[in-house]
Amino acid sequence: MLKLPQITLIAMTGLGYQMEETIKALEHSSKEIEFGAIKYIQLNKIKGIDEWNKAIIYDLPKYIETNYCILVHENGFIVNPQSWKDEWLNYDFIGAPWPLPQDDFSYKTKSGKLIRVGNSVSLRSKKLMNLVAIRPMEYHYGNNNEDGQICVWEREFLEENSCKFAPIEVAKYFSREHDISENFDVEKPFCFHYNRFNPGKNKEFAHFLKI
Repeated sequence: MLKLPQITLIAMTGLGYQMEETIKALEHSSKEIEFGAIKYIQLNKIKGIDEWNKAIIYDLPKYIETNYCILVHENGFIVNPQSWKDEWLNYDFIGAPWPLPQDDFSYKTKSGKLIRVGNSVSLRSKKLMNLVAIRPMEYHYGNNNEDGQICVWEREFLEENSCKFAPIEVAKYFSREHDISENFDVEKPFCFHYNRFNPGKNKEFAHFLKI
């Protein structure tokens, strides 16, 4: 049994949203891992994606007493616990690799730096979450979800405050969302996030949604 006492496994949804599926995702994620805590937070104020993004920025840190959390969803969770790497705790954020953008503004910081790692299914430090929670939630096309806010729009602010983001060559072992060339040599990523908007891109994980 892998023991990760410094990590809280957590899911956050609107009240009653995909409840059975979310509980199954938490149970599957913790089958072979003993976490410091496991939490399922349902907030009535979450009515859609905009409220969820804001809740992840401003409310998620309130529920974390450990040094880190792993955020999972009903369609994205831990599937290969044996792939865990202790070195991931050297980073303040690890998510799945992003594909190259098809425009000239997505995944780019305020200074224009291209970011290739993000995603909501992720490992986050309490330090990073607390820092992001004091910042205004700004929406910028191409980076307007909470992971874009953290990994892209606030990237320079967070790095100035000593937060470390995993590079793509590390992140590809942590999680997978897109079927991109950087993932081809990774047989068993620790997590996955099923892309419901483009299911053909990660169909290898579809069967996990029926756990």
